[in-house]
Amino acid sequence: MGTEEEKIRVVLAGGGTAGHVNPLLSVARALRTRNPHNQISVIGTQVGLERDLVPQAGFALDTIEKVPFPRSLNLALFTFPFRWMREVHKVKRILRDHQAQVVVGFGGYASAPVYRAAHLMHIPILIHEQNAKAGMANKLGARWADFIGTVYENTGLEARKGARIERIGLPLRPTISELANRIADNAKLARVEASSALGIDTSRPLVLVTGGSLGAVSLNQSVARSAGELLNYVQIIHLTGKGKGDEVRSIVEQQVGANAVNSLGIGKTGQGDYHVVEYLERIDLAFACADLVICRSGAGTVAELTALGIPAVYVPLPIGNGEQRYNAQPVVDAHGGIMVDDDEFTPTWIREHVIPLLRNRENLLAMGKSAWNYGTRDAAETMAARVESCA
Repeated sequence: MGTEEEKIRVVLAGGGTAGHVNPLLSVARALRTRNPHNQISVIGTQVGLERDLVPQAGFALDTIEKVPFPRSLNLALFTFPFRWMREVHKVKRILRDHQAQVVVGFGGYASAPVYRAAHLMHIPILIHEQNAKAGMANKLGARWADFIGTVYENTGLEARKGARIERIGLPLRPTISELANRIADNAKLARVEASSALGIDTSRPLVLVTGGSLGAVSLNQSVARSAGELLNYVQIIHLTGKGKGDEVRSIVEQQVGANAVNSLGIGKTGQGDYHVVEYLERIDLAFACADLVICRSGAGTVAELTALGIPAVYVPLPIGNGEQRYNAQPVVDAHGGIMVDDDEFTPTWIREHVIPLLRNRENLLAMGKSAWNYGTRDAAETMAARVESCA
């Protein structure tokens, strides 16, 4: 543990979505653990999740305005230079006030002006990129960065001459990091304890279905309509997303009857093996019990499942430029999961692919081992060490 004399002054930048904020906070915590005297602050915006999550985690937050890079010929294009310079100057004042020795960016709107200001002030820059294909802010920062940590290979970022780029993985949320350690120590005990807390059968295999906090209609409907076949082999926790529980419950009841539908909680064991819940705050408990996860393939989801060694059926979100497909592809290539397009994920596909996988325990376990071997569990500590070496 470091001393007062060894402390460093670090400013972290990023935010907007949980995909940016969670890794940022994980590295901040790692820096604080390595030396409680380290002075750590964050630059974000007032409109991202960081507005609440950073102060709740015990770190100081300075905010700047969001300045998106213009992508078309409109009024924003002509006002961009003024707004950009205004926020860069504001960041320079913040960095001077904190006497920053090093800046660490995680992408998102807040990062770009921070990279520019730090470069102008000759402050070392480190970047963490969590997506398979880097965003514009981190592409800008990579021009000046001393170190770039990634979750994936071939992100599109290029290190400048003399700088280093390294696949270190995703800095994990504390609950996921702790679960990974418990699984490594005694996976069976972790499963039994989590099963008891959720009120599920500790002896039956379990499939976890989640489309994220808002849910995914295609996943919800196809899995619910496959309830009869799936329940022959497993019990199910289905996290439907906000406002989607009633529809899933109704479909499952039509398939297998009301007695098969259950919720979660102590005392629910034996009251039905299809557990329908809109949202689960302690999703780590469900991960601890899961033999297979059916889910989207956001960068955080893929990184957490591989860190825990859980095989998955990845159904990429069918929008954008195929980012979610890029996230899952390396894991599929490593035999840690399978991937299917959203429009192909039907009850027929489940019958032809998921059911045979559930029936072959040996293949399922091998897929989980491959996921574990692909995953990383020490990214926060690695990134913190790189920060200290650059300060």
